[in-house]
Amino acid sequence: MKTILRPKEGDYPKGHQVYVDEAIGNNLAEAFQHASDEEQRIIALVHGDKWNFRYAPGKWTIKEVFQHITDIERAFCFRAFAFARGEQADLADMDEDAYQAEARTELRRPEDVIRELQVVRAATVELYEGLDERAIARSGTVKGRRSTVPAVGWVIAGHSEHHVRIIRERYLS
Repeated sequence: MKTILRPKEGDYPKGHQVYVDEAIGNNLAEAFQHASDEEQRIIALVHGDKWNFRYAPGKWTIKEVFQHITDIERAFCFRAFAFARGEQADLADMDEDAYQAEARTELRRPEDVIRELQVVRAATVELYEGLDERAIARSGTVKGRRSTVPAVGWVIAGHSEHHVRIIRERYLS
């Protein structure tokens, strides 16, 4: 993948700072690889009924957290794609809780949820690999909040790192 450096403040909404901060690596390819590696480390620690564990009432199960990581990556990858292709419309946001409620993750096998995440990640990496400098230099808006194409990728990687850390700290400790 091309070298895509960490974005600077102003390249993404303030609310995404936590995710940019949690992404690990000197370039976006490293950040995606580290996120994938961390996901695999955590997946190896989850067995049997632990996939359906909630650390508190009303919290998502581990399986639902992985579905959420996938859903957000898919939605944000669309944003990066739209911005890279020159979309001028202000895109709609998503309600992550409403999406999770409709995912019906409880009916899915953990291995299917994980396979979907891996396929979506591979597609994300391929999208960024295929972007030229002109596409990478673009930006767009979601509900009036501007993001650059590179920043969206860093948010994707950091979002995964964020949730994997939560699984490690709150579900597996």
